[in-house]
Amino acid sequence: MQLPCTRRGAQRARLLAVAQLGGWELPYDTAAQIVAELAANAAVHGRVPGRNFRLTLDAEVPGRLRIEVSDARGERLPAIPRDAGTDAESGRGLLMVAALATRWGVTSGPFPSKTVWAEVDLSRE
Repeated sequence: MQLPCTRRGAQRARLLAVAQLGGWELPYDTAAQIVAELAANAAVHGRVPGRNFRLTLDAEVPGRLRIEVSDARGERLPAIPRDAGTDAESGRGLLMVAALATRWGVTSGPFPSKTVWAEVDLSRE
């Protein structure tokens, strides 16, 4: 799904993911939280005027869901912050993704894009 690189587009990504996973009769609570965070990051940190971000959901491997969010800011690679203080207004989202996902990472390309991905073990849901 191509979505506008805006906060509204990020909200839509979460809603579309919940609808799709419900249609596939797969659990969606954990996935919805991960999609919300990755899509929000794309809208805030991966925004390039006039460019969309892409959400991909892949459930082809039984028991596993792969979530991918691609944006056009390949030079801005995410990293888990070392110190997100208790009074910080941001910086905890990828900590949440790391805690909820079985594994996650970043793939560069094709230029100028990057894809942030997370995998969820559906058998734990």
